[in-house]
Amino acid sequence: MSAAKPVAILVSRAAAGGRLDRFIAGSLDVSRSEVQRWIDDGRVTVAGAPRGASSTVREGEQVCVAPAPPEATAAEPDADVRFDVLHVDDAIVVVVKPPGLVVHPARGHERGTLVNGLLARGFFARDVLDDGGGEGEGRARSYLRPGIVHRLDKGTSGVMVVARNAQAREFLKAQFQAHSIQRAYEAIVVGVAESQTFSTMHGRHPRDRLRFTSRVSQGKRAVTRVRVLAGLRGATHVECTLETGRTHQIRMHLAESGTPVLGDPLYGRSPSAPELRDLADRLGHQALHARLLGLIHPTSREFVRFEAPPPADFAEALAALFNRQ
Repeated sequence: MSAAKPVAILVSRAAAGGRLDRFIAGSLDVSRSEVQRWIDDGRVTVAGAPRGASSTVREGEQVCVAPAPPEATAAEPDADVRFDVLHVDDAIVVVVKPPGLVVHPARGHERGTLVNGLLARGFFARDVLDDGGGEGEGRARSYLRPGIVHRLDKGTSGVMVVARNAQAREFLKAQFQAHSIQRAYEAIVVGVAESQTFSTMHGRHPRDRLRFTSRVSQGKRAVTRVRVLAGLRGATHVECTLETGRTHQIRMHLAESGTPVLGDPLYGRSPSAPELRDLADRLGHQALHARLLGLIHPTSREFVRFEAPPPADFAEALAALFNRQ
């Protein structure tokens, strides 16, 4: 797997005075640990010279970054991972990820992920497993994300497409990068939401690296269209469609508009209404479901759509809020 092309970032007045690693992480939407690895490998220079992660960036300086490819890792098959398969053919597999399932191995989630389950079912062709991984001591090996072209947060359920071979992976990646994939989500939000379109900046939060915010001077464009489906007691059932697909985009936009997703542990807070608080506790995750995914098939070149209803806990929370009106 090759590294991304080098990129030059000019430090703006608003970003001046911040740490180098935070500036790069926010500008490129990567983790600070990944940036630290690049700095340690000599892949980052400021005004033509290496500089430490904690050094301060100044207005007008040019930061040059040569991103490294992701580190290879062994991902072991795990037949105990449970998920539903909506569709499978030679190019793609479409699954319904349940809430609570992590998509791919990462620090703190080395096993028991969707990728481990997909490996156990033999869904990946050799070419996506051998992108530099190959085999080791007779065990199946892969990168962290073989065939993964998009992801859903751990607490979010719904439809995902996974590439089964390298050609399909690159074809799907191009569609996601062009924002041509059709995606619709359902959510239960706390408060009275309105049908509206959010078109904002999107960047890593300056004080909390786990979160993202629209309140940044530099970042990427994020567009979410929200349509009210039904008013509930103290809450609203909404549909969200994406024009872009940034990390935590829907959760960020809904929370910053004052109507966070019910049960969101990162962007929300415990509702004041006892019935909502009880439902959030019973859910244990954000009430957000990726219901629809539409794309051009890598082989047939035809447009295909896949849909799945929300999981039982989402449906139960929705029914309870309808009944309380």
